This record gives sequence, C-alpha cells and structure tokens, in this order.
Amino acid sequence: MRILLSTIGSRGDVQPLVALGMELRALGQDVHFCVPPDFREWIESFGFSVTPIGPELRQAAARPPAAATPPTPEMLRQIAEATIATQFQTVTAAAQGCDLIVGATALQLAARSVAERLGIPYVFAAYCPTVLPSPHHAPIPWPGQGTTTASDVDNRELWAHDAQRWNGMWSAALNSHRVSAGLPPVDNVRHHIFTDRPWLAADPTLAPWPEPTELSVVQTGAWVLPDERPLSPELEAFLSAGEPPVYFGFGSTHASQDLSQVMIQAARALGCRAIVSQGWAELSLIDDAPDCLAIGEANLRALFPRLAAVVHHGGAGTTTLAALAGVPQFVLPQVYDQPYWAERVQRLGIGAAHAPGTPTPESLTDALGQALQPGVTERAHILASAVSTHGARDAVERLIASILTNTR
Repeated sequence: MRILLSTIGSRGDVQPLVALGMELRALGQDVHFCVPPDFREWIESFGFSVTPIGPELRQAAARPPAAATPPTPEMLRQIAEATIATQFQTVTAAAQGCDLIVGATALQLAARSVAERLGIPYVFAAYCPTVLPSPHHAPIPWPGQGTTTASDVDNRELWAHDAQRWNGMWSAALNSHRVSAGLPPVDNVRHHIFTDRPWLAADPTLAPWPEPTELSVVQTGAWVLPDERPLSPELEAFLSAGEPPVYFGFGSTHASQDLSQVMIQAARALGCRAIVSQGWAELSLIDDAPDCLAIGEANLRALFPRLAAVVHHGGAGTTTLAALAGVPQFVLPQVYDQPYWAERVQRLGIGAAHAPGTPTPESLTDALGQALQPGVTERAHILASAVSTHGARDAVERLIASILTNTR
C-alpha cells in the first residue's frame, strides 16, 4: 500500500509524521510526504519521497509577530481562496496512487476532500487534546483572540462560536472547490476536517483525552521519532566538563535575542551551566564564558537525560521528550497548544511554567528555581517510566488493520 502523510506546519508538526512513516515502512508500506519545503531535504535523507507545499516557513517563524492593522474581509477572502486552491492542487498531485491519506494539524483544509475525490480513506490526527472539541476545555484561541477561561457549559458555547469562525473563514472557498471537484458542499468545515473519529497522537499520561465527549477519539500515544545520532564532540566535552546544565530551546517558534540574555542570567543566578539551542530564532550566547554553549541541531533523546532541566516553549514534541528523559521542565508558552502543555507540566508536578508576560531575569530565576526543586526532579524521574514510545507503532498497526478491513 502507498500512504500519503500530509501536514502544514513547523518541525513539531512534521516530525511525528516522520515517526509514523518509519513504522509504516518497517512493515513494508510505501510512504510519501506532503510537507512545507523547509523539511524536504531532511525527510528525503531518510529515503522518503516528498511533495513540498506552500512557502518556506522558517523566515516567517523567526520574525516577531507583526503589529499591523487587522486584515479586511476582502483580504481574508483572498487568503482563504489562495490557501485552499494551493492545497487542492498540491495534495491532489501528492495523493496520486495512494491508498490512504493521514492529515495532521488543523490546517489540512483540502486533504479530506482530496481523499473523497479519489475514493480512499482519510484519517485526521491531532497532537494535543485541546485541538479537538470537548465540553471539558475551551478551544484554542484564534490569532489576536485572548485566552478564555470558562465552565463546561460555556465551553460548549465557545466551541459553537469556534465552528462559526471556521465556517466564516474557510467555508466559501472550500465548498467552491468541492463543488468544482464534483463533491457536495459541507456545512461545518471544522467537523469535516476533524471527522467523527479523529486520532489523538499524544501520550495518555501526559495528555489524556477527557471523556465523555461527543467525538469518538482514538488516542494512540505520541509519535516519537527514533534517533540514534551521536552527540557532537563539542557537546560531549561540555557535558563532561561539569554538573548537568540547563537546556534552553524554543524550536521553530519566535524568540527574541533578548531572551538569550535573560535565560543565561537566570541559569547563572542558580549556579547552573547552560546550553542554548539556536533554533529558527538563531539565539546566541551573550559572552564567551565557558559555562554556556550554543548548539544547532542535536539528538534531543540522547541529550535530555543528561540535563538538570529543560526550558522550552511548550511544544507537544519537546514536552514529551523531556518527560521521557525524566528531567524537570520549565515552560514559557507562547501560542496555540503551548499553554495546555505548560498547565499539564505544572499539574503533574514535573516542572513549572512562567506566568503570562515577558520573562525577566528575576521572574525566570524564581520560576526555574521551582522546577529544580528535588521533589520535582523525583516526580519527573518517576513519571518517565509511564510515558510510552510505542505510539507510532500502535497507530500503524491500527491503520493497516482498518485498511485491510475496508478492502475485504
């Protein structure tokens, strides 16, 4: 069988699909990817074929959010039309000869329609429970919309408003292309994308799906990519030269250069050495002192167990890897699902989270100090044994079983 794995997003959105692709290939399946061009070379290095979709994301992600005038309705209409037109064209081309499409992240606007048009199954996968509708949590705020705290009753209303926003943004363009493809229009864009039975690729210990809900959610566990790469000689030498350091990394999200200074000052105030991951924001050190090291791409599964703590933005993948390593976490959430992961780290007692607002050396020192308490370290170590690394394998077994059932 040939399976298309498709997503539109950053490294945290793409890497779990690569883990899924590895497991599929290990069972003899042919896998093709449709992802942003930033990740084409990396995925092709594993021997997979790739169809790039959309513009490169790295430059946009490294820039601070623009404080511009909100787009007009006409500008939003043009954005929706261009986005969906590109997805219909590109995903259709990528899906030729495929027997199944797996779409990850909510902006897979055309993938299900392409699957319908080709007469093949489609699976939607989310990496965080709050992406999916539930009376037990509020929707993730749209850009420019503040965070809302609500009761269960209010949450249902918030999800209804969220569905209206989806329709207002995407319905006209999506249905225009569906009708042109000979497909009936849909009256609920969000439900159409998520399906009646979405998958949740998140560890049930870290991020349990809150039952009961109207959706029949399949929680597979997190899709963790195996990584056997050795650490660089420079990194190995730094780790061996002193006490376990604190890691600071923000992946492919925006982070200002001022944050490097704040982070290093906080680490030094606590008597800790520091590793700064440059990431897409290209963070750098503030001096040449030997207690800090800046690194690029590295095997985090090998690095994290050798640290005193992991300070990060709260991405699903980084949270899971730090939990697997059994080290305390300190989360500085910014956007999307990151506040959820920050709250879960605090609730589980395996770390701490920074309060809303820009961190200062004092605030970061205080909060990081909480994450480094012995009780937190002990809880993080204990919880590590409960986090599974088999989510991708379990998902693949379910995928293949469902395809074989449908073809009999």
